[in-house]
Amino acid sequence: MAGERVRASDKEREQYANMLRAGMTEGRLTLEEGEERLAQVYAAKFRDELSPLTADLPDGGRRGLFELPETQAEFLRQGRRHLARHGAFVAVVAVVLTGLWALSGAHFFWPAIPLFFLVLSVFRHARWRRWAAAGGPPWARRHWGHGPGHGPWAAASDRQGWS
Repeated sequence: MAGERVRASDKEREQYANMLRAGMTEGRLTLEEGEERLAQVYAAKFRDELSPLTADLPDGGRRGLFELPETQAEFLRQGRRHLARHGAFVAVVAVVLTGLWALSGAHFFWPAIPLFFLVLSVFRHARWRRWAAAGGPPWARRHWGHGPGHGPWAAASDRQGWS
């Protein structure tokens, strides 16, 4: 049974077509080559026929797929939902801890200690979500001395941002 091939779904074919379109948009594929591969994607019946069509693109074409505006918009929507769930969880925990404190009759408001760290975690979650939408934390976006063409050992013509 291991030798049986699995049929490709319409959704899988459309994902590979989007990867090829992104490759064409980036200039990695010519118009003719892209159209030829798109025709092969839509004619493919099995999953194993799809992956060779994007194998020569960076990350198998997946990077181009994630750079599409609709994919980025979906990630932002998911991030908002996760942040809202996180905030709701902290609110429920705050109510439960405050109720336990009221029932215990303690003079010191001890729920303040765990609630401080829980609220801090929500702020941190929001910050990381904002950084993810902007392309990473500020110190990672500067590209000072990172990657090819940067740093004192790069050729003078390859340097970007160095004087």
